[in-house]
Amino acid sequence: MTRFWVGGYGPDGDGSADGIGLLAGDEGRAPTTLAYRGAVVPAPSPSWLAAHPTLDVVYAALEGSGEVAAFARSGESALTTLGSPRAAGAAVCHLAVSPDGRFLVASSYGDGRVQRIALGADGALAPGTPDRAAELRAALFGDAGDARTSDGAEASDPYAADPNRLDPNGDPRASHAHAAAFLPDGRIATTDLGYDLVRIWRPAAAGLTLDHEVVLPRGSGPRHLVMHPSGHLHVVTEYSCEVFTLAADREGRWGLIAGTPVSAIATPGHDYPAELSRSRDGETLYAGIRGSDTVAALRVRGSGERVEPLAIADTGVVWPRHHLVHEGQLLVAGQRSDEISVLDLDERTGIPGRVRHRAPAPSPTHLLAVR
Repeated sequence: MTRFWVGGYGPDGDGSADGIGLLAGDEGRAPTTLAYRGAVVPAPSPSWLAAHPTLDVVYAALEGSGEVAAFARSGESALTTLGSPRAAGAAVCHLAVSPDGRFLVASSYGDGRVQRIALGADGALAPGTPDRAAELRAALFGDAGDARTSDGAEASDPYAADPNRLDPNGDPRASHAHAAAFLPDGRIATTDLGYDLVRIWRPAAAGLTLDHEVVLPRGSGPRHLVMHPSGHLHVVTEYSCEVFTLAADREGRWGLIAGTPVSAIATPGHDYPAELSRSRDGETLYAGIRGSDTVAALRVRGSGERVEPLAIADTGVVWPRHHLVHEGQLLVAGQRSDEISVLDLDERTGIPGRVRHRAPAPSPTHLLAVR
Protein backbone atom coordinates (compact mmCIF):
# COMPACT_ATOMS: atom_id res chain seq x y z
CA MET A 1 0.00 0.00 0.00
CA THR A 2 1.27 3.49 -0.90
CA ARG A 3 0.98 5.81 2.10
CA PHE A 4 1.79 9.39 3.00
CA TRP A 5 1.70 11.31 6.25
CA VAL A 6 -0.23 14.56 5.79
CA GLY A 7 0.53 17.76 7.69
CA GLY A 8 -2.04 20.54 7.86
CA TYR A 9 -3.36 23.64 9.57
CA GLY A 10 -5.73 23.23 12.51
CA PRO A 11 -7.99 25.81 14.18
CA ASP A 12 -5.01 27.81 15.45
CA GLY A 13 -3.93 28.18 11.81
CA ASP A 14 -7.39 28.89 10.40
CA GLY A 15 -7.64 25.33 9.14
CA SER A 16 -9.59 22.16 9.86
CA ALA A 17 -6.88 19.51 10.38
CA ASP A 18 -6.90 17.82 13.80
CA GLY A 19 -3.50 16.15 13.62
CA ILE A 20 -1.11 14.31 11.34
CA GLY A 21 -3.23 12.50 8.78
CA LEU A 22 -2.78 9.47 6.57
CA LEU A 23 -3.24 9.37 2.80
CA ALA A 24 -3.27 5.81 1.48
CA GLY A 25 -4.15 3.93 -1.68
CA ASP A 26 -4.74 0.34 -2.74
CA GLU A 27 -1.69 -1.69 -3.75
CA GLY A 28 -1.06 -1.48 -7.49
CA ARG A 29 -3.80 1.13 -7.98
CA ALA A 30 -2.48 3.84 -5.66
CA PRO A 31 -2.67 6.95 -7.89
CA THR A 32 -6.42 6.60 -8.47
CA THR A 33 -7.37 5.13 -5.09
CA LEU A 34 -5.53 7.47 -2.73
CA ALA A 35 -7.85 8.63 0.02
CA TYR A 36 -7.49 10.51 3.27
CA ARG A 37 -7.95 7.99 6.10
CA GLY A 38 -8.16 10.49 8.96
CA ALA A 39 -5.76 11.73 11.62
CA VAL A 40 -3.47 9.08 13.10
CA VAL A 41 -2.28 11.22 16.01
CA PRO A 42 -3.61 14.54 17.37
CA ALA A 43 -1.40 17.60 16.94
CA PRO A 44 -2.16 21.33 16.62
CA SER A 45 -1.29 22.61 13.11
CA PRO A 46 1.51 20.18 12.16
CA SER A 47 2.25 22.29 9.07
CA TRP A 48 5.60 20.68 8.14
CA LEU A 49 6.81 17.11 8.67
CA ALA A 50 10.28 15.58 8.54
CA ALA A 51 11.51 12.03 8.95
CA HIS A 52 14.48 10.71 10.91
CA PRO A 53 17.02 9.23 8.45
CA THR A 54 17.20 5.79 10.10
CA LEU A 55 14.45 5.52 12.74
CA ASP A 56 10.67 5.31 12.39
CA VAL A 57 10.29 8.78 13.88
CA VAL A 58 8.47 11.77 12.37
CA TYR A 59 8.92 15.38 13.48
CA ALA A 60 6.27 18.06 13.14
CA ALA A 61 6.50 21.84 13.16
CA LEU A 62 3.51 22.94 15.26
CA GLU A 63 3.30 26.33 13.63
CA GLY A 64 0.52 27.86 15.70
CA SER A 65 2.08 27.08 19.07
CA GLY A 66 5.69 27.64 17.97
CA GLU A 67 6.77 24.14 19.00
CA VAL A 68 8.39 21.05 17.52
CA ALA A 69 7.06 17.59 18.35
CA ALA A 70 8.30 14.04 17.73
CA PHE A 71 6.20 10.99 16.93
CA ALA A 72 7.23 7.34 16.76
CA ARG A 73 5.62 4.90 14.38
CA SER A 74 3.58 2.47 16.44
CA GLY A 75 1.99 0.37 13.71
CA GLU A 76 1.68 -0.07 9.99
CA SER A 77 -0.11 3.26 9.68
CA ALA A 78 -0.03 4.76 13.17
CA LEU A 79 2.04 7.26 15.14
CA THR A 80 2.33 7.90 18.86
CA THR A 81 3.76 10.87 20.72
CA LEU A 82 7.46 10.56 21.55
CA GLY A 83 8.35 12.78 24.49
CA SER A 84 7.10 16.32 24.99
CA PRO A 85 7.00 19.10 22.39
CA ARG A 86 9.85 21.59 22.56
CA ALA A 87 9.59 25.33 22.17
CA ALA A 88 10.99 26.69 18.92
CA GLY A 89 10.53 30.09 17.32
CA ALA A 90 7.30 31.93 16.55
CA ALA A 91 5.43 30.33 13.63
CA VAL A 92 8.00 27.57 13.17
CA CYS A 93 7.34 26.44 9.60
CA HIS A 94 10.12 24.09 8.45
CA LEU A 95 12.26 21.26 9.82
CA ALA A 96 15.35 19.60 8.34
CA VAL A 97 16.96 16.59 10.02
CA SER A 98 20.73 16.10 9.79
CA PRO A 99 21.86 13.11 7.70
CA ASP A 100 23.40 11.50 10.80
CA GLY A 101 20.21 11.94 12.81
CA ARG A 102 21.91 13.83 15.63
CA PHE A 103 19.92 17.06 15.38
CA LEU A 104 17.33 18.97 13.40
CA VAL A 105 17.18 22.57 12.26
CA ALA A 106 13.93 24.46 12.83
CA SER A 107 13.20 27.63 10.82
CA SER A 108 10.68 30.10 12.22
CA TYR A 109 8.85 32.58 10.03
CA GLY A 110 7.47 34.66 12.87
CA ASP A 111 10.71 35.81 14.48
CA GLY A 112 13.41 34.73 12.00
CA ARG A 113 15.04 32.26 14.39
CA VAL A 114 17.08 29.34 13.09
CA GLN A 115 17.29 26.78 15.87
CA ARG A 116 19.32 23.60 16.33
CA ILE A 117 17.57 20.94 18.42
CA ALA A 118 19.54 17.83 19.37
CA LEU A 119 18.03 14.36 18.98
CA GLY A 120 18.54 11.38 21.24
CA ALA A 121 19.50 7.86 20.23
CA ASP A 122 15.80 6.96 20.11
CA GLY A 123 15.01 10.01 17.97
CA ALA A 124 13.42 11.97 20.82
CA LEU A 125 13.86 15.73 20.94
CA ALA A 126 16.53 17.28 23.13
CA PRO A 127 17.77 14.45 25.35
CA GLY A 128 18.01 15.10 29.08
CA THR A 129 21.73 15.80 28.99
CA PRO A 130 23.75 17.87 26.51
CA ASP A 131 25.84 16.25 23.80
CA ARG A 132 29.10 14.79 25.13
CA ALA A 133 31.08 17.23 22.99
CA ALA A 134 29.32 20.15 24.65
CA GLU A 135 29.98 18.68 28.11
CA LEU A 136 33.69 18.44 27.35
CA ARG A 137 33.74 21.94 25.94
CA ALA A 138 32.07 23.29 29.07
CA ALA A 139 34.53 21.44 31.32
CA LEU A 140 37.60 22.62 29.37
CA PHE A 141 36.64 26.15 28.44
CA GLY A 142 33.86 27.10 30.83
CA ASP A 143 31.36 27.39 27.99
CA ALA A 144 27.88 27.02 29.45
CA GLY A 145 26.23 26.56 26.05
CA ASP A 146 23.61 23.79 25.96
CA ALA A 147 23.76 21.49 22.94
CA ARG A 148 20.18 20.40 23.38
CA THR A 149 18.54 23.53 21.96
CA SER A 150 20.51 26.36 20.44
CA ASP A 151 19.82 29.30 18.16
CA GLY A 152 21.80 30.71 15.27
CA ALA A 153 22.78 34.36 15.26
CA GLU A 154 20.05 36.86 14.46
CA ALA A 155 19.89 38.08 10.88
CA SER A 156 20.59 41.67 9.94
CA ASP A 157 18.90 43.33 6.99
CA PRO A 158 21.50 43.85 4.20
CA TYR A 159 19.22 46.56 2.80
CA ALA A 160 18.81 48.43 6.08
CA ALA A 161 20.13 51.64 4.49
CA ASP A 162 17.34 51.65 1.92
CA PRO A 163 14.80 54.34 2.89
CA ASN A 164 11.96 52.10 1.72
CA ARG A 165 11.49 49.84 4.73
CA LEU A 166 8.53 47.92 3.31
CA ASP A 167 8.44 44.48 1.74
CA PRO A 168 6.62 43.77 -1.55
CA ASN A 169 3.36 43.21 0.39
CA GLY A 170 3.60 46.68 1.92
CA ASP A 171 4.50 45.38 5.38
CA PRO A 172 7.58 46.48 7.36
CA ARG A 173 10.65 44.43 6.45
CA ALA A 174 11.42 41.79 9.08
CA SER A 175 13.44 38.62 9.39
CA HIS A 176 11.47 35.52 8.32
CA ALA A 177 13.49 32.30 8.38
CA HIS A 178 11.74 29.79 6.17
CA ALA A 179 13.68 26.64 5.22
CA ALA A 180 16.96 24.75 5.61
CA ALA A 181 18.97 22.28 3.54
CA PHE A 182 22.06 20.28 4.41
CA LEU A 183 25.00 20.83 2.08
CA PRO A 184 27.32 18.01 0.94
CA ASP A 185 30.15 19.22 3.19
CA GLY A 186 28.00 19.16 6.35
CA ARG A 187 27.20 22.84 6.45
CA ILE A 188 23.60 24.09 6.39
CA ALA A 189 21.93 26.63 4.10
CA THR A 190 18.86 28.50 5.34
CA THR A 191 16.61 31.05 3.70
CA ASP A 192 15.43 34.32 5.20
CA LEU A 193 12.40 35.36 3.17
CA GLY A 194 12.08 38.77 4.83
CA TYR A 195 15.69 39.88 4.51
CA ASP A 196 16.45 38.33 1.08
CA LEU A 197 19.23 36.14 2.42
CA VAL A 198 20.60 32.64 2.07
CA ARG A 199 22.69 32.00 5.16
CA ILE A 200 25.40 29.34 5.41
CA TRP A 201 26.00 27.77 8.83
CA ARG A 202 28.52 25.40 10.36
CA PRO A 203 27.16 23.03 13.01
CA ALA A 204 28.94 23.45 16.33
CA ALA A 205 28.88 21.43 19.52
CA ALA A 206 26.43 23.82 21.10
CA GLY A 207 24.53 25.24 18.15
CA LEU A 208 25.08 26.84 14.77
CA THR A 209 27.88 29.19 13.75
CA LEU A 210 27.25 31.60 10.89
CA ASP A 211 29.83 31.05 8.15
CA HIS A 212 28.69 33.63 5.62
CA GLU A 213 25.64 35.01 3.84
CA VAL A 214 24.51 35.31 0.23
CA VAL A 215 22.49 38.45 -0.44
CA LEU A 216 19.79 38.09 -3.07
CA PRO A 217 18.05 40.96 -4.90
CA ARG A 218 15.95 43.19 -2.68
CA GLY A 219 12.36 42.07 -2.39
CA SER A 220 12.92 38.64 -3.94
CA GLY A 221 11.84 36.68 -0.85
CA PRO A 222 13.82 33.39 -0.90
CA ARG A 223 11.50 30.67 0.43
CA HIS A 224 12.49 27.06 -0.26
CA LEU A 225 15.65 25.48 -1.62
CA VAL A 226 16.84 22.17 -3.04
CA MET A 227 20.28 20.65 -3.61
CA HIS A 228 21.06 19.50 -7.14
CA PRO A 229 23.17 16.34 -7.69
CA SER A 230 25.79 18.58 -9.35
CA GLY A 231 26.35 20.43 -6.08
CA HIS A 232 24.45 23.57 -7.08
CA LEU A 233 21.78 24.98 -4.80
CA HIS A 234 18.47 26.12 -6.32
CA VAL A 235 16.30 28.63 -4.43
CA VAL A 236 12.72 29.63 -5.27
CA THR A 237 11.55 33.13 -4.33
CA GLU A 238 8.06 33.91 -3.07
CA TYR A 239 7.90 37.58 -4.03
CA SER A 240 9.80 37.88 -7.32
CA CYS A 241 8.71 34.48 -8.75
CA GLU A 242 12.23 33.37 -9.66
CA VAL A 243 14.59 30.45 -9.22
CA PHE A 244 18.12 31.45 -8.27
CA THR A 245 21.11 29.13 -8.61
CA LEU A 246 23.97 29.29 -6.11
CA ALA A 247 27.38 27.64 -6.29
CA ALA A 248 30.39 27.34 -3.99
CA ASP A 249 33.84 28.53 -5.04
CA ARG A 250 37.12 26.75 -4.32
CA GLU A 251 37.22 28.24 -0.82
CA GLY A 252 33.72 26.94 -0.10
CA ARG A 253 32.06 30.35 -0.23
CA TRP A 254 28.64 30.30 -1.83
CA GLY A 255 27.47 32.94 -4.28
CA LEU A 256 24.72 33.70 -6.76
CA ILE A 257 25.51 32.64 -10.33
CA ALA A 258 22.17 32.74 -12.17
CA GLY A 259 18.48 33.48 -11.91
CA THR A 260 15.42 32.86 -14.07
CA PRO A 261 11.66 33.46 -13.89
CA VAL A 262 9.85 30.49 -12.39
CA SER A 263 7.61 30.48 -15.49
CA ALA A 264 6.78 32.68 -18.46
CA ILE A 265 3.42 33.66 -16.97
CA ALA A 266 3.98 33.89 -13.19
CA THR A 267 3.18 37.44 -12.03
CA PRO A 268 4.76 38.94 -8.89
CA GLY A 269 2.07 40.32 -6.62
CA HIS A 270 -0.46 37.77 -7.83
CA ASP A 271 1.57 34.57 -7.77
CA TYR A 272 3.51 33.29 -4.75
CA PRO A 273 5.78 30.27 -5.38
CA ALA A 274 5.92 27.86 -2.47
CA GLU A 275 7.61 24.46 -2.65
CA LEU A 276 10.58 23.63 -4.91
CA SER A 277 11.46 20.00 -5.64
CA ARG A 278 13.37 18.05 -8.28
CA SER A 279 13.14 14.86 -10.25
CA ARG A 280 15.27 11.95 -9.15
CA ASP A 281 17.85 12.56 -11.90
CA GLY A 282 17.91 16.28 -11.21
CA GLU A 283 17.06 17.22 -14.79
CA THR A 284 13.76 18.87 -13.84
CA LEU A 285 12.69 21.23 -11.05
CA TYR A 286 9.08 21.69 -9.97
CA ALA A 287 7.78 24.89 -8.36
CA GLY A 288 4.26 25.13 -6.95
CA ILE A 289 2.71 28.54 -7.58
CA ARG A 290 -0.05 29.83 -5.31
CA GLY A 291 -2.34 32.38 -6.93
CA SER A 292 -2.54 30.90 -10.40
CA ASP A 293 -2.61 27.51 -8.62
CA THR A 294 -0.22 25.94 -11.08
CA VAL A 295 2.99 23.95 -11.01
CA ALA A 296 5.93 25.06 -13.14
CA ALA A 297 8.49 22.65 -14.54
CA LEU A 298 12.00 23.98 -15.19
CA ARG A 299 14.77 22.24 -17.06
CA VAL A 300 18.24 22.16 -15.49
CA ARG A 301 20.94 22.72 -18.11
CA GLY A 302 24.71 22.33 -18.31
CA SER A 303 26.19 20.87 -15.17
CA GLY A 304 23.41 22.25 -12.99
CA GLU A 305 24.30 25.92 -13.29
CA ARG A 306 21.48 26.98 -15.63
CA VAL A 307 17.71 26.66 -15.25
CA GLU A 308 15.12 27.37 -17.94
CA PRO A 309 11.29 27.45 -17.79
CA LEU A 310 9.94 24.30 -19.46
CA ALA A 311 6.20 23.94 -18.93
CA ILE A 312 3.31 24.82 -16.64
CA ALA A 313 0.24 22.84 -15.59
CA ASP A 314 -2.88 23.37 -13.50
CA THR A 315 -2.71 21.63 -10.12
CA GLY A 316 -6.46 21.20 -9.77
CA VAL A 317 -6.35 22.60 -6.21
CA VAL A 318 -6.45 26.02 -4.57
CA TRP A 319 -3.27 27.41 -2.97
CA PRO A 320 -0.78 24.57 -3.67
CA ARG A 321 1.38 24.96 -0.59
CA HIS A 322 3.39 21.76 -1.05
CA HIS A 323 3.97 19.03 -3.60
CA LEU A 324 5.84 15.75 -3.74
CA VAL A 325 7.37 13.83 -6.65
CA HIS A 326 6.66 10.14 -6.14
CA GLU A 327 7.03 7.24 -8.58
CA GLY A 328 6.10 9.09 -11.73
CA GLN A 329 3.38 11.17 -10.10
CA LEU A 330 3.18 14.65 -8.61
CA LEU A 331 1.07 14.92 -5.45
CA VAL A 332 -0.09 18.46 -4.63
CA ALA A 333 -1.47 19.69 -1.28
CA GLY A 334 -4.16 22.34 -1.86
CA GLN A 335 -4.34 24.19 1.43
CA ARG A 336 -7.41 26.31 0.65
CA SER A 337 -9.44 23.75 -1.29
CA ASP A 338 -9.07 20.98 1.32
CA GLU A 339 -7.84 18.62 -1.35
CA ILE A 340 -4.81 16.68 -2.58
CA SER A 341 -4.42 16.17 -6.31
CA VAL A 342 -2.35 13.66 -8.27
CA LEU A 343 -0.81 14.71 -11.58
CA ASP A 344 0.85 12.48 -14.14
CA LEU A 345 4.49 13.17 -15.02
CA ASP A 346 5.77 12.40 -18.51
CA GLU A 347 8.52 9.81 -18.01
CA ARG A 348 10.52 11.11 -20.98
CA THR A 349 10.28 14.86 -20.56
CA GLY A 350 9.36 15.27 -16.89
CA ILE A 351 6.50 17.60 -17.86
CA PRO A 352 3.45 17.47 -15.54
CA GLY A 353 0.22 16.44 -17.24
CA ARG A 354 -3.44 16.25 -16.36
CA VAL A 355 -4.95 15.83 -12.93
CA ARG A 356 -5.51 12.12 -12.58
CA HIS A 357 -7.11 11.98 -9.14
CA ARG A 358 -8.33 14.16 -6.28
CA ALA A 359 -8.66 13.25 -2.61
CA PRO A 360 -10.43 15.47 -0.04
CA ALA A 361 -8.20 16.28 2.97
CA PRO A 362 -8.44 18.94 5.73
CA SER A 363 -6.26 22.01 5.08
CA PRO A 364 -3.23 20.02 3.80
CA THR A 365 0.11 21.80 3.89
CA HIS A 366 2.70 19.02 3.63
CA LEU A 367 3.11 15.46 2.32
CA LEU A 368 5.69 12.96 3.53
CA ALA A 369 6.03 9.45 2.13
CA VAL A 370 5.74 6.69 4.72
CA ARG A 371 8.83 4.50 4.54
